[in-house]
Amino acid sequence: MIRTRFAPSPTGFMHLGNLRTALYAYLIAKNNNGAFLLRIEDTDTSRLVEGSLQFIYKTLNQAGIIYDEGPEKEGDCGPYIQSQRRDIYQKYAKELIKKGRAYYCFCQKEEKGEKDDSEKEQLTNKQPFRCHCPDSPKKAQITEHSTQHSIEAPYVIRQLIPQGSTTFIDTVYGEITVNNDELENQVLIKADGMPTYNFANVVDDHLMKITHVVRGSEYLSSTPKYNLLYNSFGWEIPAYIHLPLILNENKEKLSKRRGDANFEDLIEEGFLPQAVINYIALLGWAPGSNQEIFTLQELAENFHLDGISKSPAVFDRAKLTWFNGEYIKTLTPEDFYEMALPYLQSNIKTPVNLQKVAGYTQSRVNFAKEVTDLVDFIDQLPNYSTELFVHKKMKTNLENSLASLNSILPILESIDDFTYDTLHTAVFAEIERQGVKNSLVLWPIRTAISGKPTSFCGAIELLELFGKEESLNRIKIGIQKLEE
Repeated sequence: MIRTRFAPSPTGFMHLGNLRTALYAYLIAKNNNGAFLLRIEDTDTSRLVEGSLQFIYKTLNQAGIIYDEGPEKEGDCGPYIQSQRRDIYQKYAKELIKKGRAYYCFCQKEEKGEKDDSEKEQLTNKQPFRCHCPDSPKKAQITEHSTQHSIEAPYVIRQLIPQGSTTFIDTVYGEITVNNDELENQVLIKADGMPTYNFANVVDDHLMKITHVVRGSEYLSSTPKYNLLYNSFGWEIPAYIHLPLILNENKEKLSKRRGDANFEDLIEEGFLPQAVINYIALLGWAPGSNQEIFTLQELAENFHLDGISKSPAVFDRAKLTWFNGEYIKTLTPEDFYEMALPYLQSNIKTPVNLQKVAGYTQSRVNFAKEVTDLVDFIDQLPNYSTELFVHKKMKTNLENSLASLNSILPILESIDDFTYDTLHTAVFAEIERQGVKNSLVLWPIRTAISGKPTSFCGAIELLELFGKEESLNRIKIGIQKLEE
């Protein structure tokens, strides 16, 4: 059974790279009728940010990425929060020491952030860190004492890197071989007794039966060390799927410090979660067709690993905005009305049907808040130029616009039932009587009522929306402007 996981650290908001990792892991599992797990990697206590854990849960829920096992959904492999698994890591670290694949290290002053002279020299020369603890005369004594838990000096436990090279296969990048001399003796257990990310995720991935590990390409360089750990334990190595970076429009790695938005920011701006998910699914993955709009279910049905690219993907806000507009169009009128209502209420005081206004504007906006710019003529008619009555394609000019308004005014004055059907019948009867194109009558009406080059609906809809008194008032103002 295919089992994937998303293992975030609660260190802040969910950036888009993390969200894409979660999405791809979810899609791989669902495409294969597998299980998707959530595991919280909170062992680096110095980086934890209060409230981040709730943001992780909230983001996944908003995105529709529902995990099968994880916190509060305990399966057979829990607990799923690493800080609750501390004894497990200690056990496996001690096992590695017995196998001669790890050792106690006393030369790393990790708690104070200090480094000894040998480590400083290696870092200066860009060499992987290798200390002398494995060859120390104390080694036998340390091993003996360790069984009695009597080591008093501060220490960390480090992985012992063997000679030779390590080769692994990545689903995206293919076969990669690394000389082990390039790998440092990484810390497995820190001085505070907590595991490092690198060690905990190997132990947990094995115990949680993860078959496919999905993560960013920045972890490619760490993979040989993971595989050496798997080999040391005699465990089966999972399939690796390393994802390309997501860059901003300046071709830089996405960063909150540079002002790049995270998922929470985008939602607050008015992007729909479904649009964001659809868009980031295509950042680094090609469906093999021209289809761009996918529901989450459709993504799961169509997702295939050979569609993942090696090249970095560029986050294009304009493209995401287009996606959002397409998703806005698919909302039910009731859902869009609910989204747009706060903006309508704060910008319209005239007693008009707000639900109709929302319906007219839905297909014309990329964000609900954009209705604000479309409805600004409702409360107050702009002081517009008569040049708006001129439209070459519709063959309207100042003279025939004036004639049209003068001919339609008495007809509208005679109508008491200012509803769409009644207005449509009356206006089009006049158009037929004159024997002219529809635009010669409709364009002047629309211009006189809106006072704008464009409006969110047509002339008949505007007449009904504004009602008899205000519609006649605005048409008279238009006539007066054209007569001056």
